[in-house]
Amino acid sequence: MLNRRQPYRIVINVLLTLGSLAFILPLLMIISVSVSSEAAIASFGYRLIPKEIDLTAYRYVLGDLSKIGRAYAVTAFQAVLGTAAGVTIMGLVGYVVSRQSCAFRRPLMFFILFTMLFNGGLVPTYIINTQWSHLGNTVWVYIFPVLANGFFIIIFRTFFSRLPQEIFESAHLDGANELTIFLRLVVPMSTPAFAAISFLFLQGRWDEWFNTLIYIRDENLYTLQFLLQRIILEVEFIRNLAMQAAGVFWNEVDIASMPTESMRYAMVIIAAGPMLIIFPFFQRYFTEGLTVGSVKG
Repeated sequence: MLNRRQPYRIVINVLLTLGSLAFILPLLMIISVSVSSEAAIASFGYRLIPKEIDLTAYRYVLGDLSKIGRAYAVTAFQAVLGTAAGVTIMGLVGYVVSRQSCAFRRPLMFFILFTMLFNGGLVPTYIINTQWSHLGNTVWVYIFPVLANGFFIIIFRTFFSRLPQEIFESAHLDGANELTIFLRLVVPMSTPAFAAISFLFLQGRWDEWFNTLIYIRDENLYTLQFLLQRIILEVEFIRNLAMQAAGVFWNEVDIASMPTESMRYAMVIIAAGPMLIIFPFFQRYFTEGLTVGSVKG
């Protein structure tokens, strides 16, 4: 029996290895290009092993550490606080709509599904966030308008509905209220769902740049993604302008060597680094947390 299964195991291992390489090699390529010189990239193209180590791109990006540090702080603050508040609210709403005893369960579910299909549009949203709630040009515009996601609420609802109903009945007989049941019973039993959704929500908050573009005018409130995008646009503008300028300027500074290409990949590493570090701690919850929430419902 073992001999018959051996070829299948070899095939499976080969496929898994190829699948792993498909994710690992692009990451190694990004790191390699980010530490390569612009001349090496132009001459030899993208290489898995850099022709020569050149950290010029990182020196350009990290030239003003105070701005980068401030952008990291703003991004981390709004991502962590927004995730904690958002997951708490979505978990509570998901618990409410999962309970058969909730009288407004169907209207709430209709409202949640409706928000997934339609939204108010950019202009009404801008008016609400700036003129009514006065969140414009404050760090709170990153948090309050995006505290809930209908898709994640449905995942919570489906996960909670699979929990043994006998536990809730026993807790009610012991005199526990719904909030106590949620905090002491539902949350500990739903760790996979909370962990998986927390990471996905955190990743979305970490990649925030659109709200910065629309609502933020204070440079001290720029998120990391928006600041990095602005840096690369400024470098490309200076390089293109200098290449079209008079030769006297060209002789003073070798603008052609400015690391515009390697800077893009250096920014990927700087922006994605924290998520790459955090992901392994959530990985084991992903399969159970997401697949259970998407099968039934």
